[in-house]
Amino acid sequence: MFVTFEGVDWSGKSTQAELLADWLRKQGRSVLSTREPGGTPVGEAVRRAVLHGDEMSPWAEAALYAAARAEHVERSIRPALERGDDVVCDRYIDSSLAYQGVARGLGEQRVLELNLTVTQGLMPDRTFLVLLDPVAARRRGGGQPDRIEREGDDFMRRVDAAYRGLAATFPQRIVTLDGARRPEEIAEEVREHVRPLF
Repeated sequence: MFVTFEGVDWSGKSTQAELLADWLRKQGRSVLSTREPGGTPVGEAVRRAVLHGDEMSPWAEAALYAAARAEHVERSIRPALERGDDVVCDRYIDSSLAYQGVARGLGEQRVLELNLTVTQGLMPDRTFLVLLDPVAARRRGGGQPDRIEREGDDFMRRVDAAYRGLAATFPQRIVTLDGARRPEEIAEEVREHVRPLF
């Protein structure tokens, strides 16, 4: 199965991705736990550029994310699925739709078309969207914020609204989770949704 986790920065999605991957391994399943941008040497180089590099135009940002995703799917995700492994990914196409398509104003459909082209249409079996008010999420943040995290509250509210819109558009694939609850409670709900995919 191919499962992704989405949400605004500091929503708790990375924690949930780790908890699910650990639980799946305890069930005896082989799991690729990965992240975007990242998951390959090219992806990690793009991660450094988009999160810690210079300011860039919205389309340059979207194109870099798409390039990292193309390499990630080709080199890591699709081979793992073909081997019969489960793939748990922290962020995927929905991030680009929310951040670049909507919050950056590039157009959700245009960004979707770009990403479907570079991934040859590979979409997750299930996406877990961890919902948390962006202001509350920001209060959880620590350390040195990256280039995206430095965007203001208005930007993050647009991202949050975009994610909620995606959940309404794709209810068969996207499961929304209340990110204000304890991590273990959220993880149990995730497991309930994943068990039927075995």
